[in-house]
Amino acid sequence: MKALGRHVLAEVYGCDFDILNDMKKVEENMVNAALEAGAEVRECAFHKFSPQGVSGVVVISESHLAIHTWPELGYAAVDVFTCGDEVNPWDACNYLVEKFKAGHMTATEVKRGIVDGIQKEVVNL
Repeated sequence: MKALGRHVLAEVYGCDFDILNDMKKVEENMVNAALEAGAEVRECAFHKFSPQGVSGVVVISESHLAIHTWPELGYAAVDVFTCGDEVNPWDACNYLVEKFKAGHMTATEVKRGIVDGIQKEVVNL
């Protein structure tokens, strides 16, 4: 079954508070995670919350990486969506686990745009 993309939804636990609460560090780690996975970075948008937390997205040619952090809980919710066969979303997730000094990660991969399913939908219209 051919999919257009792979979307990894990662729960990253036991992270370093200071890293998750530093917008520049989070952005740098997200950009480097995209590069580590073999992606081409296009744009970034990040926001620092008060009193803590960071949300952001790295737009890549192959789709995106997104994050929201809860530094007080040592937790980050990470999405890595890639299209094509050249970029591995797991490489990005594993890179972030290392850089956030995480205790562990649980993650699920969802296949997006199942070509067989799309063709059946079109035929049934």
